[in-house]
Amino acid sequence: MDVRFWGTRGSVAKPGPTTLRYGGNTSCVEVRGVDGTLIVLDCGTGAHGLGQALVSAGGPRCDGHLMITHTHWDHIQGFPFFAPLFIPGNTWDIYAPGALGQQLERTLAGQMEYNYFPVTLAQLGASIRFHDLVEGRFAVGAVRITAQYLNHPALALGYRLQSGGNVVAYSVDHEPHAPNPAARRDGEPPGHGEDQRHVEFLADADLVIHDAQYTVEEYPQKTGWGHTPAEWAVDYALAARAKRLALFHHDPLRDDDAVDRLVEACRRRARAAGSALQVFAAAEGQELRLIEHDATVPGPTSPPAPAMSVGPHTILVADDDPTIVRLLTLALEQDGFRVVTANDGKTALHLARVERPALILLDWQMPGADGMEVTRALRGEADPFLRNIPLVLITAQSGAENTAVGFAAGVTDYLTKPFRPAHVRARVQAWLMRRRSEAPRAP
Repeated sequence: MDVRFWGTRGSVAKPGPTTLRYGGNTSCVEVRGVDGTLIVLDCGTGAHGLGQALVSAGGPRCDGHLMITHTHWDHIQGFPFFAPLFIPGNTWDIYAPGALGQQLERTLAGQMEYNYFPVTLAQLGASIRFHDLVEGRFAVGAVRITAQYLNHPALALGYRLQSGGNVVAYSVDHEPHAPNPAARRDGEPPGHGEDQRHVEFLADADLVIHDAQYTVEEYPQKTGWGHTPAEWAVDYALAARAKRLALFHHDPLRDDDAVDRLVEACRRRARAAGSALQVFAAAEGQELRLIEHDATVPGPTSPPAPAMSVGPHTILVADDDPTIVRLLTLALEQDGFRVVTANDGKTALHLARVERPALILLDWQMPGADGMEVTRALRGEADPFLRNIPLVLITAQSGAENTAVGFAAGVTDYLTKPFRPAHVRARVQAWLMRRRSEAPRAP
């Protein structure tokens, strides 16, 4: 596979004399499969340069696949300026995570309304096919794609690409679920299940392109913003046995010299672990060629699964703090969910059996019965629906020992206080969409 970086900055474009070496454009990466299949990862402002290069290369047409991690501005602002979309005869497939009741086409059309842009989505000349994705596997040309949810204050997907025996894992706008997620010593409790799942997503990749917007020192003031400290990106890559790590999504406040210092700190961290991991910072214009080699090729895959649009879903919120209940109710109702509430464990258990909610947000410490007791009761129910409800424990304790106890009891995930409403909304969408994608389909 061939990889070229067109935009490496996070949050907002930052061109200028202090970002000349690593670049100021936002996320956009070009990948070519072994058969020449063109895949564009994200469509930030870097997509303008890529589009111009593709058109300048000539040829009768330029077809490709645009895979968007999520639709925050820094990942889609280049879309209206991507030249191949304006040319009749071109065909582009565009993919992004589909939330319940939301569509990619509608979102992209929204930023191209006349109030914001002189050309509407309908006026683009190319033939465009939109795909609202959930987690899963599919293929485009000779490239096998695995899409997996990331942890961000918007529904976001990471993409793992395999072609010619090579693997590129693209994981930007991701926040660890637990502190220092992958740096575990022998004898320590297992980490958060979602962090382990993320390591598996990156496993044995020839190249990991990973969110590294913050440093460990900056992270306490940025918790909940949906990004990874660079040092912990190294830990992820080490745990995944990756060969190369590209630090990506550089903070707009970090100039080239500061990026250099961060790279050196990350390299020291890898060397201290006794690893040969190659660490570098992604730079605009940088090109990598991954040499084809033998590898196990996964079996046939289905076309990308569409996101389901059904509802309204019922969410049960159980917490003895009325402020938390009100905050969660307001956040979830924005997305059209029906919310029922309880302020003690016994009432929560009763409502779960009567209302049969799609998901439960449950405080650990409650009168009557605590969250762990309610969890064990539901996981022991004869009714398979109740046994398998996604159940998220709300807690102020995020230590590994506490999470291990909860996962052993049957907790689906944790929501750690304090939390941001936007993060809750994204996580709820991911929990529900994952459950739907795992459900058996009708023949």
